[in-house]
Amino acid sequence: MKVTESGNLKHRQLLKEGYLQMVSAEQKEYAEACEPPKMTETDNTDTNQQREGLLEQILSRYNLNRSYKQVKRNKGAGGIDGMQVDELLPYLREHKNELVQSLRVGKYRPQPVRPVEIPKENGKTRKLGIPTVVDRLIQQAICQVLSPIFEKQFSNNSFGFRPKRSQTNITDGYRWVADMDLEKYFDTVNQSKLIQILSETIKDGRVIALIHKFLRAGDMVGAMFEEPPEGVPQGGPLSPLLGNIMLNECDHELERIC
Repeated sequence: MKVTESGNLKHRQLLKEGYLQMVSAEQKEYAEACEPPKMTETDNTDTNQQREGLLEQILSRYNLNRSYKQVKRNKGAGGIDGMQVDELLPYLREHKNELVQSLRVGKYRPQPVRPVEIPKENGKTRKLGIPTVVDRLIQQAICQVLSPIFEKQFSNNSFGFRPKRSQTNITDGYRWVADMDLEKYFDTVNQSKLIQILSETIKDGRVIALIHKFLRAGDMVGAMFEEPPEGVPQGGPLSPLLGNIMLNECDHELERIC
């Protein structure tokens, strides 16, 4: 492991040529899509004020429209139901009210993801789980509301999946960085611990329950359903944010000891 000349550990992973992390292009776009919008005095992102209204923010017309536009912009392959991105708008025109109501009353069930393997630079592969386009729409909507809340908690020295932060240390004149990689991190996240951490900030239990359903959605391999005992499925809009939330305490501890 390399460290900075001043002895400060300035970020979690070596960042080359402005990339956030070595992830798929679609995941980078999702990370950028969840960049917090400009804050105003009326933005309801104070964790002391959320309480029961967070789900309503997620399901607001403005937020869902913004989510749809981002899913359409990202394109990407369809999930296990075969629905493609260009089929999402006709579906929403017919089923939006039904979809929103099922989310509001807690009856919505995410579909299993479609597992795919993508090649890595070292010759190995990384497992991704492709959600259906409807599930991507919902995940994106959740991400857009939660990101401004958790951005306030993240370390200033945390860079992964956080837009426009990749070159800060270079321009500050640092010559050495620490290069650390948590192998199979997303595949081994403790879901119970993650839900506990989320619950410390998110006070709307309906949102916690919805995120938990996405964690437990599992994947479909052929005709066989597999429910993961751990991990955060990579491939959807929520995984980068959940990954950073899980590592936030580690980031602050590294910042403290270095």
